[in-house]
Amino acid sequence: MSDISKQPFLTLFLRFFSIFLIVVTIIKIIFALVSDGYESMMNEFFSAANWMQFVKIQLAMSAVYGLFMTGYYKFIKK
Repeated sequence: MSDISKQPFLTLFLRFFSIFLIVVTIIKIIFALVSDGYESMMNEFFSAANWMQFVKIQLAMSAVYGLFMTGYYKFIKK
C-alpha cells in the first residue's frame, strides 16, 4: 500500500471508482433478488422509468467514494 500514493490521481481515482461501482452494484442486485425476487428487482431497478435513476445513483456513489479514497491516500495518508 505504500506505492499507492505514488500513482497518478486519475489512475487511483479510476481504480477506486470502478471497484466500488462493480462491487456495490452486484451486492445491491443480489440483495434485491434475495429479498424481493426477480420480477420485483427488475421493476425496481431496470424498468423503463427507473433504470436511469439507478445508474445515476450508482455512478454518484462511486464518484464520491473514489474521490474520498483517492484524496485520503494521496494527501492524508503519507
